[in-house]
Amino acid sequence: MKVFNCRRFGLMASFRTFLLLLFSFLSTYSLSQKSSESDSQKPQIIISTDIGGDDPDDYQSMVHLLVYADRFDILGLISSPPGNGRISNIMESLEAYEKDFPKLKAKNTEFPTPEYLRSITKQGALDIQQSEIPENVSEGAKWIIEKVNASNSPIYVLVWGSMTDVAQAVHVDPSIKTKLRIYSIGSWNTAQDPKSRDYLFNKHPDLWWIENNTTFRGMYMGGDQSGNLGNQTFVETFVKNNGYLGKLYWEQKQDIKMGDTPSVLYFLKGDPDNPEGESWGGSFIKTGHGPNYWTDNPGLKLIENNRQGAKTVNRFRKDFLLDWAERMMWLKD
Repeated sequence: MKVFNCRRFGLMASFRTFLLLLFSFLSTYSLSQKSSESDSQKPQIIISTDIGGDDPDDYQSMVHLLVYADRFDILGLISSPPGNGRISNIMESLEAYEKDFPKLKAKNTEFPTPEYLRSITKQGALDIQQSEIPENVSEGAKWIIEKVNASNSPIYVLVWGSMTDVAQAVHVDPSIKTKLRIYSIGSWNTAQDPKSRDYLFNKHPDLWWIENNTTFRGMYMGGDQSGNLGNQTFVETFVKNNGYLGKLYWEQKQDIKMGDTPSVLYFLKGDPDNPEGESWGGSFIKTGHGPNYWTDNPGLKLIENNRQGAKTVNRFRKDFLLDWAERMMWLKD
């Protein structure tokens, strides 16, 4: 009987241990699933930027993006033409981010590490597209192809400069168009590199694409610019002395331009699946060019300083600036 009891006790103890291990596994699995689901809900983005080129506003937009990095699943930072901007200019921004990272992480542990962001930073084309059809494939273009093919969800490429790397990626592997979504800032960028833009527009009309040529001007034209919401007063009040990122911003440009930032604002407030709806990054219309092509809304009530659609951004100016100001205050000593 004693032997039987000992065996029974041993079996019960083993069973309890098994249940504890099973409960622990299920709890860990559940948490990992929730974390995975949380990550999957974040917009997956790749930035294509001419930072370090002829216009310092890409530094401004990079600073803004990095203080919102917890809101995105950033899959790539690509140095693209036109101009002399290089991967080193992105790394310069990441150096400032690294110094501010402890303060950002204290607010939200989902901020990506500087090491991770460096690992996904790639050099794109060094020159704009020279021919009607892309002839080369850059490291940045290969990275776009790799990331899109590896994803089960749409990936947005936010184009702050030339479309050369995007054009190369689509030309080499047109199949990525089923999951590729583009939000590009045109205007001056298009004028500097018309061939890559025209290649995509003419040869790939089925591309999911928001082409923002004038709407982005609402970032710094019009809207509420009273008090410390002015282009200069805001920077002096909320950016200049706040962290290393604020210092970098101030050193590059001392007032708000940030013409590329509406591509980021588009995801912070609004429905990314509905370019025609209201969002901080603008509202757009279809033109009939393709099934998934949108551009600036020419409605007369939406024009600011002769820029079509600009009021679809600047009417939210107070909201998106105060939201950003709160984050910049996280970096204050």
